[in-house]
Amino acid sequence: MNTKSFLMSGIAGTFVCFLLGWLFYGILFPDVYPQNDEECMLFIFLGCLFYAFTFALIFNRWAQISTFSSGIKAGFLLGLLWSLSMSFFMYASKESIDSNFLILIAIDAVSAAIMGGIIALVIGKTKA
Repeated sequence: MNTKSFLMSGIAGTFVCFLLGWLFYGILFPDVYPQNDEECMLFIFLGCLFYAFTFALIFNRWAQISTFSSGIKAGFLLGLLWSLSMSFFMYASKESIDSNFLILIAIDAVSAAIMGGIIALVIGKTKA
């Protein structure tokens, strides 16, 4: 695995993930997660960091994904599966699935697709 490619793609993915979260959850769909005073941007950023580096590791080491289009496809599938699994875990302690379930799944899958595309693009540009 190329360390430079891994680090650069992970950092790029982190910022894309963070900005897409702000766009989708802060601007376009603010009612999905109503804002409260308890949010900690540091923890949100750290979540994006580890999420993006997970994709960067998979794309760099095992999948050899290094084009934007292949990154979008793989990112969408990984994001969809991850979002479904985490949503089912979260809803396990609730009485029922709320009306935002499908919206959250779609947002997460689309965000992961875009992030995956950027990560793969950076990998393709930095591998030498």
